[in-house]
Amino acid sequence: MGNRAAAAAAVVLACFASASAAAQHHSQGHSAPSSYAGMQARPIKALSEQQVADLRAGRGMGMALVAELNGYPGPVHVLELADALRLTPEQRQRMQTLREAMTDEAVPLGERLIAEEAALDREFASRSVTPASLDAATAAVGRTQAALRAAHLRYHLTSVEVLIPEQVRRYGELRGYQGDPARHQSESGNGIGGGLGR
Repeated sequence: MGNRAAAAAAVVLACFASASAAAQHHSQGHSAPSSYAGMQARPIKALSEQQVADLRAGRGMGMALVAELNGYPGPVHVLELADALRLTPEQRQRMQTLREAMTDEAVPLGERLIAEEAALDREFASRSVTPASLDAATAAVGRTQAALRAAHLRYHLTSVEVLIPEQVRRYGELRGYQGDPARHQSESGNGIGGGLGR
């Protein structure tokens, strides 16, 4: 019993010593740098250069994942895989039209989001932000983010109507997704183009 008590006491003392050393190390300014280090140089702190470029180009930035991963392909990737999916000329044209419409809708929303994030950034940088201005600015950003996400999702919703279930299944396969999301569309698939050959 004495040996067990001594061992337990030794473990407790070791833990205290380790915690004390860690605290001393931290107090001497040796803590690890923040993962945000370097971001303070960004023109808009909340957005990277890549995010700004993606917003200006109307790219999805993962906003349509809920559609993409549930068997609703987007027009951009469908067109990239047009040959493998054996799109008919009519399907290609409809997808091209959808892609252009999506870009036309997404780009202005992306520009608006950039401007709103820049305005919020300026308020913090100038120390002029107030609770009321913060509420107004973040509400504006939230509305634009929601509109932008809805725009991308809407075109995934429309794109699936252009394809037949076999194309949707093949799309998921080509994109490396597991499962068979096309089965959810099989009852309502109203795409054009007829059956696909292998």
